[in-house]
Amino acid sequence: MLTPERHQLILKILKEKNTIKIQELVELTNSSESTIRRDLTQLEEEKYLKRIHGGAQRLQGKLQEMSMTEKSSKNLQTKKLIAQYAANLVEEGDCIYLDAGSTTIEMISYLPKNIVVVTNGLMHVGQLMEKDIELFLIGGQAKKKTGALIGRGALLSLEQYRFDKCFLGVNGIHSQYGYTTPDQEEAMVKQKALELSREAFVVADDSKFSEIAFAKIADLKQAMIITNYLDQEISELYHSKTTIKVVTS
Repeated sequence: MLTPERHQLILKILKEKNTIKIQELVELTNSSESTIRRDLTQLEEEKYLKRIHGGAQRLQGKLQEMSMTEKSSKNLQTKKLIAQYAANLVEEGDCIYLDAGSTTIEMISYLPKNIVVVTNGLMHVGQLMEKDIELFLIGGQAKKKTGALIGRGALLSLEQYRFDKCFLGVNGIHSQYGYTTPDQEEAMVKQKALELSREAFVVADDSKFSEIAFAKIADLKQAMIITNYLDQEISELYHSKTTIKVVTS
């Protein structure tokens, strides 16, 4: 089978089933594993798909965004693992920014009490108050889908603060296009919080790698990534761009 034919077949299968294993493609195309790996690498570079462990996955739409309820039920144990490591970076006396998100909300139960938290996450408020953590909620427009406060009011509120550390959720992490999210106004809030922080961390599971959402937040080098898994090839690419901590247990 010629290369263009293999590529067309790979993309056709991904449209139908979202993910495909390398071994399936080897059998379907009667090609070697090394040939299929080269095909997937080329198609990823051309932004048609993203490589995952043992295969490939269809890219998400650039405006696609799940609700907080949907996000919270996805990869929950992985998020808790990442959240626990991230929370352990917070020291007594820190002032931190906690971004709205399904991984950042998991950090709350692991945070020390003697800190100050500023957040734009409406769903974070109850847990932070229950834990008796000193809390500041920024202003702005409430976004129903994600429970985030965004817009001009949020940006003006943020200008009043400076942070030791910020913890951000993202929808996409890409070696060329950096950190992205579907909503431009939400991206601006994340970007501002990052600018106002001494240290910045992106908390994201491995499904976010190679994804590109609509609005750019920042370049990779502007934050450390805390994640759960990286394929060896992907690891080499991203480690050259920023600091990454892979949490395994």
